[in-house]
Amino acid sequence: MLAILGGSGLTSLSNLEGIRQEVVRTPYGEPSGALTFGTLAGKPLVFLARHGYGHTIPPHRVNYRANLWALHHVGACGVLSVASVGGIRADLKPGDLVLPDQIIDYTWGRVSTYFDDENTPVTHIDFTHPYDEALRATIAEAARLAGVELKVGGVYAATQGPRLESAAEINRLEHDGADLVGMTAMPEAALARELNLPYAAINVVANYAAGRADSAQGIQLSALEPILREALGRVRRILECLVEAYQPAAQ
Repeated sequence: MLAILGGSGLTSLSNLEGIRQEVVRTPYGEPSGALTFGTLAGKPLVFLARHGYGHTIPPHRVNYRANLWALHHVGACGVLSVASVGGIRADLKPGDLVLPDQIIDYTWGRVSTYFDDENTPVTHIDFTHPYDEALRATIAEAARLAGVELKVGGVYAATQGPRLESAAEINRLEHDGADLVGMTAMPEAALARELNLPYAAINVVANYAAGRADSAQGIQLSALEPILREALGRVRRILECLVEAYQPAAQ
C-alpha cells in the first residue's frame, strides 16, 4: 500500500474511493490527523495531510516522527510526499512539477531521529541519496504514462519556516547548489529512511523564490492558490498511474 503525504494545497484526494478514516496512536504523540484509507484506480492507498486537514500545523511544528511511524504501522510500503516549493533554478516556473533527487537541510530544533533515547544505541543511516531511487523511477514512468510533464532531478533546500525567505537567503541557497526551496522534506525524508520506508517527492512549484522573476519585489501569496489547484490536478493524474505501477521491494 502506497502512502501519500499531502502538503499545502493537497489536504484531500478527491479521486479516492471507498474512504474510511482511522485515528492512529503512536509512541511519539499525535500525527497531523486521522489517516484516510481508500482506493485509487482499484488499488489501496493511505493519505495524510501533513499540515492537518484544516491546514493549521506550521512546518516547524509538524510531528514528523508520529506521521511516518503511523504510516509505517498501518502497512505503508512507500511514501510519496507532495509539497509546494519555490523555484530557484531559472528554468523552474510556477506550475512546474519536479522530482527532486537531493536535499540540503537548513532546519533547526526539529526532532529528527527515532534513535535519541538514552537507552537506544547510536544509529547512523546512509543518506547519500535521500530519495528512494526505485520509487523515483516509478513516479517518472507514471508521469510519462499520464502524459504529464515532470522535471526529473533537483536539489531541495529545506528551510525552517514558517516565514518565506529573504532574497539574500535565496541567493545563498542558490550558491549552495539548491534548485528548490521548501520547509518540510526534513526531517521527514531521514525518518522514513530510519524506518526503511521508501520515500520520494513530487514538488509543485508554486512561485518563483524571493528575488526571482515576478517575485523580485515580493511574493504575491494570493496568486498561489490557482496555480496549486491546476498543478495538483496533474499530480492526481500521476497518482492514478503510480498506484497501478508501484511494486514495493521485498523487505
